[in-house]
Amino acid sequence: MAIIGKIREKSALIVIIVGLALLAFVLSDWQKMFGQSENPYGYGTVYGEKVDYAKFEDANKKFEQIDQMQLQQSGKPYTPEDQEASADKAWNYVVENEILKGEFDALGIDVDEEEFEAYLYGDEKAGFSPLPQLAQSFTDSATGKYNPNLLRKRITEMENSEDAKVQADWLDYKNSLMEDRRKEKYYNIVAQGVYVTKLEAEDEYFGQKEVKNISFVLKRYDQIPDAEIKVSDSDVQAFYEKHKEDKKYQVRENARDLRYFEILNKPSKTDTNNFNNTMQSIIEEFKSAPNDSLFVMKNSDVKFYSSSKIATAVPIGNEKEQNVQQRYPQYLDTTFKSAVIGQIVGPYDNGSNIVVSKVLGFTPTRLKARHILLKTDQAADKKSVEKKQKMADSLLALINKTNFEEFVKKYSDDQGSVPTGGLIDNFLEAQMVPEFGEFCATKPIGTIGTVKTMYGIHIIEVLERDETKFPVLASVQKSFKPSSETKDFLESDVYDLIENKIEPKITAETSLSKKIALFDTLAKKSGYDVKMLSILENSPKLYGFNTSTAEEDLLNLAFSEGAVVGDITTSPIKDKDRYIIAIVSSIRKKGVPSFEDVEAEMKRDLIKEKKAERIKSEMAKYKDLNALASGLALQVMNADVNFSAGQINGVGPEPTVVGAIFSGLKDGQRTTPLVGDMGVYVIRIDKTTKAPAAANYETERKQLLTGLRSNARNEIYIALKDKANVIDNRRFLSAGILFERED
Repeated sequence: MAIIGKIREKSALIVIIVGLALLAFVLSDWQKMFGQSENPYGYGTVYGEKVDYAKFEDANKKFEQIDQMQLQQSGKPYTPEDQEASADKAWNYVVENEILKGEFDALGIDVDEEEFEAYLYGDEKAGFSPLPQLAQSFTDSATGKYNPNLLRKRITEMENSEDAKVQADWLDYKNSLMEDRRKEKYYNIVAQGVYVTKLEAEDEYFGQKEVKNISFVLKRYDQIPDAEIKVSDSDVQAFYEKHKEDKKYQVRENARDLRYFEILNKPSKTDTNNFNNTMQSIIEEFKSAPNDSLFVMKNSDVKFYSSSKIATAVPIGNEKEQNVQQRYPQYLDTTFKSAVIGQIVGPYDNGSNIVVSKVLGFTPTRLKARHILLKTDQAADKKSVEKKQKMADSLLALINKTNFEEFVKKYSDDQGSVPTGGLIDNFLEAQMVPEFGEFCATKPIGTIGTVKTMYGIHIIEVLERDETKFPVLASVQKSFKPSSETKDFLESDVYDLIENKIEPKITAETSLSKKIALFDTLAKKSGYDVKMLSILENSPKLYGFNTSTAEEDLLNLAFSEGAVVGDITTSPIKDKDRYIIAIVSSIRKKGVPSFEDVEAEMKRDLIKEKKAERIKSEMAKYKDLNALASGLALQVMNADVNFSAGQINGVGPEPTVVGAIFSGLKDGQRTTPLVGDMGVYVIRIDKTTKAPAAANYETERKQLLTGLRSNARNEIYIALKDKANVIDNRRFLSAGILFERED
């Protein structure tokens, strides 16, 4: 059966490839091939209109360039996940523009050239502050402050450039800034409509300031086992009919749910033994290897070696983790710091590979220094460099620890460190160019001297250096993966599990709810935990998966034509080092939920309701709080409660119960049993501390208004997006799914 499954999978793949090839031949157009000319949604729709393909692609390219540049500056790679994030940013940008376009037109919102000039250059007289992204890039070298004239000069250069691309780039940036300004004006206008009344401010004041000291007895729901509460199927059905239109159960968006479990492709015992033998051989050979560089390059899966401080390693979780090439587990920190040069440490797990390391040397865990940079161009001639060196030597004769900061402000070309007096704190030797780092790591504390680097001549004062050290390592890293034989055996077992144990049993079951329950049972019996995945129809996104192929397979299972609850993967879905087996567990429509979709939740709520009734009946027998606590083997607890917090200290949020406490009860009075979220309470008001008199409630009004206005933009956009009925069809398009939505 497993062999048949494999053949079926391969055959399906061949059919798809041949089909696509024929379709491409007939249509001879990429867009038509993927349905963009036929698909009623394209990449997606806003107010029923397709999002312009060219606009999205243009925005996507721009966001990709920006994100790539930012990651490159921080030394990080641009991954497929990053690419997907860039596409999402582009999508949100284009959708917001489309939604707001109608709002701008309706309100007559626009930006003329005069306003744009003031906005662009941060004209304070016109009420504008410099734009942060521009203020950072156009600072005066003398003052270190934003200089709008430098920005004007650069814009003039771009506008008059002979390079058409430079001119186009400026126009694109100008248009995006004008769009930002229009949005800013729109959201500010709407936010101005947010208002807090005097009554609301007064309520907030008393809600915060009036405190009730209470004594209470609480019996939690979890103190009664669910098994003690008998609930029949008809009880749950009756509860559904009574509560199905309650807000808490309403389905907000059309969605489809999958239940799935994963089978990890792990090494076998034989793989483990073979790997351990390999690592032991590496340890023995590494000890006496005549050339560490050659040995690492020959044996390591990660080809990295350096005898310089670039090979510094720090413990995983250390604050400097992102500044080094190598990391080791925290528990080995003492071992490495007390090791001797040439010592072998390992094998150990660094989070991605199994590692054996040889200690090459050490470097301080923290350096602190300050410097003055006399910058030289890398292409500068010998005379220019000598001139700067003579200048440095002259300054060196005048500088001491007292006046160092004054000379920094007057002479240093490193504008980034001028505001701090040239200070560079808490760095590693490897973070600096070699000459700079070595000077700070080896010269006596207090030394002031000069160093020549690729940036120019530095006058450095060594301020501090920790005695503790990090190791410099040569490391052989090996990936611990299952062998091809192990993979083949597992794949066969997974096919067998589907074809002989899961698929036939679920297919034979007629009840939809029992199909889902059976899937969970069979997975659990096989030793796997079932997870749930909910996918929205109008914005299908899947999280937690490693490959786009796996995501597309799951989308096809849930949304292919004719998909119904109970459909199951007929062959395992491969997702890197795991297999996924899934079943369609629910097809939810906006509005009133189906009984099957909320049966489990409503059963839990019904049990909770019955527990509350039992507890209330038990509590009603007692007239005194202490007697109640003694009779039910509970304890009397105390808390200070205010209305605004809506919670009981030591228990958690209980808005309904807190509301009852402030419903007019006087000191010394006791409540009847109150049903809360955590359990049932009986509460006595011991003391009420009234709010002190206040001349006005302006502080509370401003607090409320600030909170409302800070959330206004997000809430406005959510409301507009919902009104626009935005459909994000990108995932369906890439998966080749033509999913017809119901109106």
